[in-house]
Amino acid sequence: MDKLKKWTRDEVVALYKKPLMELLYEAATIHRQHHDPNKVQVSTLVSIKTGGCPEDCGYCPQAARYHTDVKAQALMGVDQVIAQGLQAKATGSSRICMGAAWRNVKDGPEFDQVLEMVRSLNKMDIEVCCTLGMITENQAHRLSEAGLYAYNHNIDSSEDYYEEIISTRGYKDRLQTIKNVRKTNITVCSGGIIGMGESIENRADMLITLTSMTPQPESVPINALVPVVGTPIGEMAPVSIWEMVRMIATARILLPQTQVRLSAGRTNMSREGQALCFFAGANSIFAGDKLLTTPNPDVNEDMKMFEELGLIPQQPFEKHAQRKTVEEEDAQYYALGEKPKWSRPMHQIQRNLDTQNKKG
Repeated sequence: MDKLKKWTRDEVVALYKKPLMELLYEAATIHRQHHDPNKVQVSTLVSIKTGGCPEDCGYCPQAARYHTDVKAQALMGVDQVIAQGLQAKATGSSRICMGAAWRNVKDGPEFDQVLEMVRSLNKMDIEVCCTLGMITENQAHRLSEAGLYAYNHNIDSSEDYYEEIISTRGYKDRLQTIKNVRKTNITVCSGGIIGMGESIENRADMLITLTSMTPQPESVPINALVPVVGTPIGEMAPVSIWEMVRMIATARILLPQTQVRLSAGRTNMSREGQALCFFAGANSIFAGDKLLTTPNPDVNEDMKMFEELGLIPQQPFEKHAQRKTVEEEDAQYYALGEKPKWSRPMHQIQRNLDTQNKKG
């Protein structure tokens, strides 16, 4: 199938709704044309700065305005992150994604500390990914010089439905951050969440946005909402495994060369359900007991599943070459003290406001 095909919403919805066996066959066929079906990358997500986020994302327990059990924690030290990296590598991870609960990156000591984390992990021969919020072109270049392999910036949902979930940042700023990353040699990781109350049409529109990017993202996480009490959509019923399988398969067909990541929500999936996701085209998982702040299957359980299914962990840098680390003293890009005006639409989302105003 031509990866440059211009998909319409009707075409994607029709694909998503195909008889399941036909959809699985088509997705699995495309998967085998571009990937080893028995290789799955194991990645570890490390929350280097937890909680206290000023945004109002309706799904997120790290938003300071909601009443959840997440306690704000300061930025980790470099030594802590190195220790996490060694542990992740020892348990079979080939990629580490560092997440900070920031709206956007600000030049200064904390960003300098993150750059040192990137340098340290890259020297350990681990693919390093960061998700730090919105970044400028100059900040992207600084991360690239440090040796960053991938930058994650999810678009979360379709542009229309995004406005039902988040009011404190604009969808176009998400796309601009991805464009800024594309001006470097950093690969793009961008996906979304299903199960937030969106329609199949919303899911199709999200996938069309991703497939229309030039080039398409090298990595697309598909997350199933993990409802957290205290967030505006904390009472949502979990999505079924069939919805997840259909979403994975549709993503695989639309994004043939991309690594499709089976991300949040795996604790609610049986091994049989996860096996169907791998058959449908997922070729990456996050391991470890937590995904930022939500539960995740134990790494030993994942290794047992790999053994049962005959899966092999993907080694680092199999898809793209390792980035060279430029030491701070040799860097060509420096802090500019930028103050970009990222948008704040601030339209009213009643359930977000109601949740914010509830007593904890």
